[in-house]
Amino acid sequence: MSPTIKRRSQKAWASPGKLVHVGEQKKAAVEITAFHYAETACQESVLKTAVECRVLQRQPGNTWINIEGLHDTGFMEQIGAQFGLHPLILEDILNTDQRPKLDDMGDYISVVMKMLDYDEATGGIVTEQVSLILGDNFLITFQEGRQGDLFNPVRERIRSGKGKIRKMGPDYLAYALIDGIVDNYFTITEKISEKIEEIEETLLSDPSNETIHAIHHLKLAILHLKKYIWPLREIINALAKGESPLISESTLIYLRDVYDHIIHAIDTIETTRDMISGMLDIYLSSVSNRMNQVMKVLTVIATIFIPLTFIAGVYGMNFKYMPELDWPWGYPMIMGFMAAAAGVMLLLFKRKNWM
Repeated sequence: MSPTIKRRSQKAWASPGKLVHVGEQKKAAVEITAFHYAETACQESVLKTAVECRVLQRQPGNTWINIEGLHDTGFMEQIGAQFGLHPLILEDILNTDQRPKLDDMGDYISVVMKMLDYDEATGGIVTEQVSLILGDNFLITFQEGRQGDLFNPVRERIRSGKGKIRKMGPDYLAYALIDGIVDNYFTITEKISEKIEEIEETLLSDPSNETIHAIHHLKLAILHLKKYIWPLREIINALAKGESPLISESTLIYLRDVYDHIIHAIDTIETTRDMISGMLDIYLSSVSNRMNQVMKVLTVIATIFIPLTFIAGVYGMNFKYMPELDWPWGYPMIMGFMAAAAGVMLLLFKRKNWM
């Protein structure tokens, strides 16, 4: 099955808001880590239940709760009940095939997006869905499983107190996480560009079936990138408009900067897609040129042997009265004439640059 289409048959005819996990189980058990921080203090903890998450969030300060593992629908119901999350929001979180989207529910904002990585071994895009729930003094993030987690630099900034995260609200923390995910898109496009340069060298020197397969993988990777990045433009643009009271004025400028990054990433993807299309054209042209060269050689050989075959056919008719048959020098003369005819034709073809 294509990596872009996951099995959703288990959701067929399910009632709206019914919690069904769509996707692979990437964690043996749900893991909950939390940061409760203020400008001068930071508390990092590992939680076990949804109730503990709610108790921590009610304390003065800002709370970041990160949940890894989406397969436990019972726990998702509990976390939804504790924080007042709508069942349809939870349904989007559990559906790992969900298109990136934004839902402003008034007292909280839900964002669904993709954390991507490029697998150089297979030439494909590895995806992990990340969902963010932004509240007044808390941020909840949901991950399928920590595969090359991009959130670690943000965790280090919270622990060390460097930067603005501990001085700002959870909206700035949400921006920092989104910015890290978006910046990683450029890393992926750079890796794809390097792969394109490698294939171009092979394409011009010795194209093969492996070359066209590599181009096909790159084309699929770009399609996946476009599928997951393009909707983010609308999402970040909606956040940057500042229509929600959950996002402070000081954070809006940073969101606008992320919006610019996304536009740049989309432009890069479009350029890369055009380059890949050009590579396909070059491959087809190279194959066509190689075929033309082969056909040219075969045509020259066939053309040379046409008169020789005619002469051999004439003397192969075995008529009784053929004067040259009884002439001692008949055979050498005919062979010499055939050699001279072939030589004249070769010189003619060479003068016309046909070979």
